[in-house]
Formats: sequence, C-alpha cells, structure tokens
Amino acid sequence: MYSNQMSNLLQRFIDQMEDSTTPKETDSSNNFFNFLSSDVTELILARLPVRSIIRCSAVCKLWHSIITAPLFSASAAAPPWFFLYGQNNIFVKNNQAFAFDPDSNEWIKLPTTLFPVSISQESSFIGSGGFFFNTTANNFSFAPILIPSWRETTPLKFSRLNPLVGVISSEFSSNSNQNNRFEQKLNLPNIIVVGGVRFIGGLVDIEDNLAVEIYNPTLDSWDLCPPLPADFRSGNSSQSLSSAFFKSKFYVFGIHSCFISSFDLSNRVWSEVQTLRPPGVITSFLISCRNQLMLAGLCNNPHGPSFNLWGIDELTMEFSEVAIMPPDLLNCLFDSDEDDRFASLKCVGVGKYIFVFNEEHRRNYPACVCEVSSDSKQCRWRRIPDLPEPVNRFHKVISFCSTISLRWILDGEVA
Repeated sequence: MYSNQMSNLLQRFIDQMEDSTTPKETDSSNNFFNFLSSDVTELILARLPVRSIIRCSAVCKLWHSIITAPLFSASAAAPPWFFLYGQNNIFVKNNQAFAFDPDSNEWIKLPTTLFPVSISQESSFIGSGGFFFNTTANNFSFAPILIPSWRETTPLKFSRLNPLVGVISSEFSSNSNQNNRFEQKLNLPNIIVVGGVRFIGGLVDIEDNLAVEIYNPTLDSWDLCPPLPADFRSGNSSQSLSSAFFKSKFYVFGIHSCFISSFDLSNRVWSEVQTLRPPGVITSFLISCRNQLMLAGLCNNPHGPSFNLWGIDELTMEFSEVAIMPPDLLNCLFDSDEDDRFASLKCVGVGKYIFVFNEEHRRNYPACVCEVSSDSKQCRWRRIPDLPEPVNRFHKVISFCSTISLRWILDGEVA
C-alpha cells in the first residue's frame, strides 16, 4: 500500500516538474508539493534519477537545501551506470564517451574534458568503484567519475597494460591524511591493480607478469603483494579476466579458462584456484550482484545459443541457474550467423544491474540490461536505447559499470 502511494506521488512529482517552466510556477500556491512536509518531499526527491535530482536542486530554495544536505546523498542511492568509451587511434578528437542511467533509461553523452589527454592505444582506461583510472607506460592516475580532478600517483613498480583495477572499501583503507582537503572531501580509498604487466622485449618473469600492487593514497605509495596464481599466466589482463569485490575479497575469474581465485584483502593471500564452468559455457563473466556472486555467460546448447545467469555459493563454488536472457533480446545483439559473432559479446555489472552488449561497431553497440530482484530470484530484461547520434567510428571500445556519487556531482557542480 505504502509503495503504491509513493509511486503515485512520484509520478505526480515528475509530471509537475516537467510541466513547470519557471521557478515561479513551481513555487505557486497551486503547486501540490507546497502542501507536503519536507520529510515527504525528501522521500520523493530521493527516488528520482540522478539527472532529475540535479535539475530539481535549482528549482527552489527548499529543494536545494534538501538535496544538498549531507544526509540526502546517503538516502538517494544512485544506481550503477553503464559506461562506453570509444577510442579512435588516428583522430583523438573522434573519441567519445557515453553513460547510461538505468533509472531514467537514457544515455548521456559525456564531455571529453572529463578525461585525460593521455588516453591512447598505449594506455589503459577503465572505471570502477566511483573512479576513472588511466594507466600509461610509467604513470597511473585516477579521478572521481564525472569530476575532472585527475590525480597522478607515484609510478607503479611494474608497467601495465589492461590490468584489472578495483577500489578497496573504506573498511580496508588506511587513508587517514587530515591535511589534504581533496582526500578529506572524497575519502579516497586504496586501489588494487592486478596483472596486465607489459612484456618488455619478451623478458618478464612469470611472477612479475602476475604482479599485484595496492595503492595507499595517504603515503602515495604502492605495496607489492603476492602475485596472481600461476594458473592465470596465459591470460593475465582485463582482456581475458573479469573481477568482482565480494565480502572483503577481490575475485579474479578467467573469461575463457573459467579459473577462479580470490584475494583476501585482510590477510593479503590468494585462495586455491578452482574451476567454475557451468555446462555448455563458451565465455562467462563474474559479477557481484545483489549481495552475492553471479556468473553471466554465453552457452552453446543443442537448441541454440543462450545467455544465462547463475548464482554462486562463494563457500562451495556451486552454481544454480537464476535466469536466461529472452532469445529475441540475444538475437537483437547480432546481425549475422558467423561462427565468431559471439566474440564481441561483453558483460559488466554491479549492484542490481547486469549489462550485456556487443562491442562491434557495425551495430552501433547494441546492449540490454537485466535488473535482478532483491532476493535474486527474479530478473527483468530490457533493450537499452541506441546511443545518441552521431556516433563516431572507433578502433577500440572500453566498457565498464560503476557506481557514481551524487555528493561529488553536487559538490563539483556537474549538471
């Protein structure tokens, strides 16, 4: 009953916000929301998509005070966004970036000023845990997503190309610098970098090739940790691996090999390598979703290909099927019957959303999203709208899914 009432109020709120063209109209005596308490108004505002919240912060003084209050950002938990970064190796001006907000079901074309000029075919760009990361031959830098405040760290001990990168939660962060306002404001976490070590003249030891480093922002230093298990040496970069944070552990999973191992962030040790391969799986991706580990993968079945989701028991590594993508959605991601057509299929996700897309440029990067219920027993699939035109031709497409911080956006005055 309460949920239905709140949904009705939310719909009335959206309708009135869209009909209002000036602050005067919004503040008029005819405005239904003038008769609501500030607590109820806050509940409604907190359920809006991020871009609507930002627009609402400029409607009137009351809404601005509610939205900019410190506690509001915690109640208005933003969903993870899906990001696509297209890279043109010839003309840098043709690089483009897009973000998809699943709550508003719309793409946002991001300004190029958010990204460092050093992004190139010789660098690695990715996003995770609310941050953008850029790795070049000798440098590593990061910035809060949607905030162009890039911070360069001391050099990594090993030069990297396409490593796995993750943000360690504050529970395992040793950041306590009280003198740096930037760190105080953003509460910068530690960062883990796994694998992706560049081969220089073909002379890299196996252990070095699997190197793991953790960044401490307080000391601006990198700690060398036990390397990724040797089972991953044949494919040790983000091109062959997927990763997920779950219950104080950083999991690494082989997209093709189906090897899985976890790094205990407290004790800094790797678990024994196991194989996690459901029947018929061709390629699969590990995701932390709805407070559990999930596997999303393409299967080759007697009746044809399918894209399946499995729930994973992190203690036993046993799996159980959760959902199968509707065949018509899977078919809309491809336009040919070639044997290698599935090679361009990618999957990322976090929270309650799992995104599946085709990185082949000829189809304008079609994608779909799966929303997983709170009990992980029901899944709602839907097609994602096409990217906003014009879309340039890219040599490389980078995809990732990350949470965003409403507080950072409001503080940075990004609309």
